[in-house]
Amino acid sequence: MPRRFIPSCFAALTLLVSANCSRPAPETKARIGTIERLDPALDELVDVSAPIEKIAGGHEITEGPIYRPEGYLLFSDIPRNTIYKWTPGSGESVFRKPSGYDGTDTPVPGHIVGSNGLTIDKQGRLIICEHGNRRVTRLEPDGSLTVLADHYQGKRLNSPNDVIVKSDGTIYFSDPPYGLLKQDDDPAKELKINGLYRISGSKLELVVSDLSRPNGLAFSPDEKILYVANSDPARRIWMSYPVKPDGTLGAGTVFNDVTSDKRDGLPDGMKLDVKGNIYAASPGGMRIFSPAGKLIGTITLPEIPHNCAWGKYSTDAASAPLGPNEIADTLYITARPSVYRIHMKVAGIRP
Repeated sequence: MPRRFIPSCFAALTLLVSANCSRPAPETKARIGTIERLDPALDELVDVSAPIEKIAGGHEITEGPIYRPEGYLLFSDIPRNTIYKWTPGSGESVFRKPSGYDGTDTPVPGHIVGSNGLTIDKQGRLIICEHGNRRVTRLEPDGSLTVLADHYQGKRLNSPNDVIVKSDGTIYFSDPPYGLLKQDDDPAKELKINGLYRISGSKLELVVSDLSRPNGLAFSPDEKILYVANSDPARRIWMSYPVKPDGTLGAGTVFNDVTSDKRDGLPDGMKLDVKGNIYAASPGGMRIFSPAGKLIGTITLPEIPHNCAWGKYSTDAASAPLGPNEIADTLYITARPSVYRIHMKVAGIRP
């Protein structure tokens, strides 16, 4: 519509008010999820009104997120046997397929056979927990794979789930039976235990053998404590283990117990911030614990979370790379078929 000049200021104001009154109100974008403040300590970590952004969807089971220093996020879709790459400004693409199962047999629909946990070693190489292939591998710069662990005492591993690298280069991974169709009762299961292992050089060592479903792993900022999630519906707990100077673990204690919480979800992947607070996938959402184990807040999403990773907030690829001295202050969360992110006030511990 062409503009008309109205010499009277009063007439112009009348026209503006009339136009605004007749124009439909702008649509308000629905808020995704909520942040529940249970303790004032949460205020130092995140603004409860901070927007939660969905960056990917339409998957089956998303897991194992890791933000690469080059400026993109990798995550697994386990049933699809694929690692996806999400880049700010351009979205997602296939990074690796197959990602965790090279067999010729067609898996049962919904069977967890692809890659799960992902991390980066001190040389920047991707470490992959391969469910279907029942092994932990390293992706080399030339695209080849190095098998880091696939047997313990001559018996095949169950299905490596989550993985973490200590500052000295040793690798710890959990090995529940989720990649086996009948889990503990599957005839292909060779190990009686569901263990937590440590890889040091070429040596594979069992460090925890008494958890029913060892899952998510995270070190305290000083690496003197290893936190382990147990994703058993009958024993929904997080354990803390003192890390000895030689890398083995001392006797564990229960860090937090949510067995009585029967909502959808289980203790799963987790990460820590630089202050030692724990962000843990759990029944009902991402729980935020203080270093003392106090629940100080919960991030509730439209879907149940599985894991999380620290990265950078960016809307375009040009500003997405994360330099060695930059802080990672955005929490990326994999939740059932989707991936979310939220900008925090605190920096996270990067691999």
